[in-house]
Amino acid sequence: MSIFRLVGQFDIVKELPFRFEKDIQTLVEKNVDILLHLEFIRSEFSLNNFRIDTLAFDIETKSFVIIEYKRDKNFSVIDQGYAYLSLMLNNKADFILEFNESRQTTLKRSDVDWSQSRVIFISPQFTNYQREAINFKDLPIELWEIKRFENETISFEQIQKFSAKESIKTISRSDKTVEEVNKEIKVYTEQDHLQKVDFETRELYENVKERLMSLADNITMQPKKQTIDFRIDNNIFCDIILQNKKLKIYVNLKSGDLQDQKKIARDVSNVGHWGNGSYEIKLTDLDDIDYIISLLKQSLRKNRK
Repeated sequence: MSIFRLVGQFDIVKELPFRFEKDIQTLVEKNVDILLHLEFIRSEFSLNNFRIDTLAFDIETKSFVIIEYKRDKNFSVIDQGYAYLSLMLNNKADFILEFNESRQTTLKRSDVDWSQSRVIFISPQFTNYQREAINFKDLPIELWEIKRFENETISFEQIQKFSAKESIKTISRSDKTVEEVNKEIKVYTEQDHLQKVDFETRELYENVKERLMSLADNITMQPKKQTIDFRIDNNIFCDIILQNKKLKIYVNLKSGDLQDQKKIARDVSNVGHWGNGSYEIKLTDLDDIDYIISLLKQSLRKNRK
């Protein structure tokens, strides 16, 4: 990807390579809340001859996230990723203790959803082999590319899985570590949500999804345990929960920020709910879809970087 600066004419902005992995680590740790929407817990967390570069916590999923930084290309994302996950699942008390000491709060084992644990690798570049290695629909491993440019600009982008249909469980039988981790960790897919509802609800969801994905080129979808998130620039602008005969759509805006002339959105800022934001919309048919999309556009604009 080339980046240009417009100064009368196009002037190419050159990439400024990272000299050390530590440079990447320092940059990410200082901005992990903005880049990945995670809480920083600990740098250089050592346990059982392993050293985790960055330990973080995902408040949304209530799960731990391990972040590793790489400059060289000679490593297996599958082998290393599952080794770290196995370490976590076999030493849960140590991770909880580290959280409690760093945050000076009390996190119980029951407060953590271990099934949504994951590993994130961050590097200036990944090989085609590494990109192909993560192309499983249920792999708890993410790849993010980070680049630095001479005009003090940073690009940060997740390597997307395209048309991933194969399950990682197809190779787990030949790898004991992968098999053991997969017994406890569950990567949720869109199909997990769709198979729980009737045909009419699936049709309703597909219509809404098509409208949402067409709003911008960089919109992504991420299924979670309870919701399906829709993101712009990695920021959630709405969540959808599928229920029989209806959808619940949560608009990620603070109370008072949504301009809703028809008053169809309910303020749930003081009510417990799974989605992000203060507004809930119940959708049972497509009669008001154009108006609802206009409400979601407000959230999209607010959450766009």
